[in-house]
Amino acid sequence: MINANEIKIVFFGTPDFAAVILKSLIENKFDIAAVFTQPDKKSGRHQKIVYSPVKDLALRKKIKIFQPESLRDGYVFEETKNIKPDLFVVAAYGKILPKNILDIPKFGAVNVHGSLLPKYRGASPVQCAILTGEKETGITLMKMNEKMDEGDILAQKKMGIEKNDTTGTLMDKLADLGAETVAKFIPIWIDRKIDPIRQDHEKATYCKSVKRENGKIDWNSSAKEVYRLWRAYQPWPGVYSVLNVKNKPKRLKLLEIEVVLEKKTGEKIGKIIEYNQKVAVQAKNGLVFLKKIQLEGKKEMDIDEFLRGNTGFVGSTLK
Repeated sequence: MINANEIKIVFFGTPDFAAVILKSLIENKFDIAAVFTQPDKKSGRHQKIVYSPVKDLALRKKIKIFQPESLRDGYVFEETKNIKPDLFVVAAYGKILPKNILDIPKFGAVNVHGSLLPKYRGASPVQCAILTGEKETGITLMKMNEKMDEGDILAQKKMGIEKNDTTGTLMDKLADLGAETVAKFIPIWIDRKIDPIRQDHEKATYCKSVKRENGKIDWNSSAKEVYRLWRAYQPWPGVYSVLNVKNKPKRLKLLEIEVVLEKKTGEKIGKIIEYNQKVAVQAKNGLVFLKKIQLEGKKEMDIDEFLRGNTGFVGSTLK
C-alpha cells in the first residue's frame, strides 16, 4: 500500500468540522500541499477580522492558504494545477467546485459529508436529521462531481443519534468519525481498491441553508417538535419566540429548555404557566419548561432570576 506522505492533497474546508478532518490528515502524515478556505469575515461590535478554524490550523502548520471569492477565477485553476495534487479532500468548504477544478487531481475529489447519502444532501444535513427525528446518521465519503452531493459513494460509516444530541454535539462526533474514516480510506482509494457505488437518486432528500428566522417557534407544534427544533439549532441560530413587553414585541431566546410530552393543562397554546413549581409554555401537545432565557436587549438569565424582574411574565402568551 502506498505511504501517506506520498499522497499530495489539496484540502477544501472552513468550519470546525473541517478543521478536525484536516488535523487528522496532518497527524497521519499526508502531504497537505495547500488549503482552500472561505474569505475572512468581520465579527462583533468592533468588526474584528476572524479567521476560519481551517485557516487558523493551516497558519500554525505553515500550509499554503487560498481564500478566493470565486473558484471560477483563472488564477485559481492555474495555481491549483501547478501544485499537481493527487487528490482533493473537501469538508464543509461552502462553495461549489466547478468541473475544471474537479478535473485537476489524478484521483479526483473526495467529499466528507455529514449524512448517509442520498439522504440529506445540501448544507444542513445534521440539522435536518435531528429535525426529522432520525435515530441514526453517519458520514459518507463521496467522489465529487459538479452537481451537489450527487457523486458516487466511496465509503459510509453509521452512528446513532442520542436523544439529547444537538447539532453541536453531533457535529463533533461526526467530525471525529469523518477524520478517522477518511485517513484510513485515502491509501486504499489511491491503490484503486474501492469500487464507487452509484447513488439511488430517487431516494434523495435535500436540506437548505439554515437562516436565523428558522429558529422561530410555532407553538402549534408539539413539545417533542419544539425540542427537536431547539436541538437542531444549537449552537446556531438558536430558537426564539416573541413576547409583548409594554405593547412592544420583543424577541425571547430560549437558551435552555426541558419538555414533558403529551401533557395537556387546558391552557391555550403559547401561554406561559406555572406547573409543578416550574415555568412552562403550553405547546399543542406537551409542555416546554424554561430554564434559561434571554429577552431582546437584555443579558441571558436563569428563569428564576428573570422572574424576579418580570412579575407579569407568567400568564402572558408567546407568539
